[in-house]
Amino acid sequence: MIIVYTTFPDWESAEKIVKVLLEERLIACANLREHKAFYWWEGKIEEDSEVGAILKTKEELWEQVKARLKELHPYTVPAIIRINVEDVNEDYLKWLLEETK
Repeated sequence: MIIVYTTFPDWESAEKIVKVLLEERLIACANLREHKAFYWWEGKIEEDSEVGAILKTKEELWEQVKARLKELHPYTVPAIIRINVEDVNEDYLKWLLEETK
């Protein structure tokens, strides 16, 4: 199991892309949360609201999830971050594996 973290500019794009990934069975679950973002962009510090997405999937789907996010993402330079999961309860892992392709 891995977690893929990314951010979106708004709820509409976050929900739309998460639903595509779910329908294609590339992820088993997603958690979305709005937050304030501060970052460097084109030589200055920017401040925006973003929707952070925690996407849960199996390790074998990393390249497909990453490619699909790059294809669908509205940002020019999206953060697509893989987080390796060291430990997870067996029941949850079994469910995750059953729900992804």
